[in-house]
Amino acid sequence: MGKTELLITIILFNIFFLFFVAAVMIYIRKYKQRKKEYLNEIEVKNEIHKRELLATQLEIQQATMQQIGRELHDNIGQKLTLVSLYTQQLLYENKVPEVSERIEQVSQIINQSLQDLRSLSKTLTDDNINQKEIVTLIQEEVDNTNSFKKCKISFEHNFKQLDLGFVHKNVLLRITQEFIQNSIKHANCKNIFINLNTSEESLWELNIKDDGVGFDKSNTKSNGIGLTNMKNRAEIIGASFSLESQKNMGTTLNIILKRQP
Repeated sequence: MGKTELLITIILFNIFFLFFVAAVMIYIRKYKQRKKEYLNEIEVKNEIHKRELLATQLEIQQATMQQIGRELHDNIGQKLTLVSLYTQQLLYENKVPEVSERIEQVSQIINQSLQDLRSLSKTLTDDNINQKEIVTLIQEEVDNTNSFKKCKISFEHNFKQLDLGFVHKNVLLRITQEFIQNSIKHANCKNIFINLNTSEESLWELNIKDDGVGFDKSNTKSNGIGLTNMKNRAEIIGASFSLESQKNMGTTLNIILKRQP
């Protein structure tokens, strides 16, 4: 074999080798891409499954509460009513003043317990969230809190009616309640500002801010159950969650649910 033939053979070998290396690299790249797409698909499916599971847990919780409320009303409530009637009968039949006074005290305790039980039962069985608009639910929470005069809460929104299901309304209401309770209990705030708005980009956007003492987010103790609960509730419906706080600068919560394309 001459030098020319050897040179051509070497060049051809190098070309084939380069083609082989290029083919291997393309295969590896496509394999990595397919693997990444597969993992992303699995992650999306897991996220959807997680949201569906959390939403189902909320619905089960609501149904369980209603069942407990009915049991309290139908079972324990009836027994307390019967006991109340017995004490009234004893009070009527008894002729000893000292005993009558004790019976009257027992009767008052039973009647008060019966009223508390009926109130609790109504709270558990009343399908408040399904029956009312979200602005009404939040406004009721604001009014109830303002009545205690511990902190002034203002609520603003840019719509009159927003078509939301039980899960969305439950998430918005519970997060609002959690923030208000945390601010009053820990932040020593004087004002809380709540804004709930809708836009072309967002189905809704919830902004809540207080003027309290704030907290250091890097302190793990500050990242407590309340914050975790709010994050988890936002995850149920796939909403973005942001909470900012600084010492003596208050705390701001922002949750946005984008419209589906």
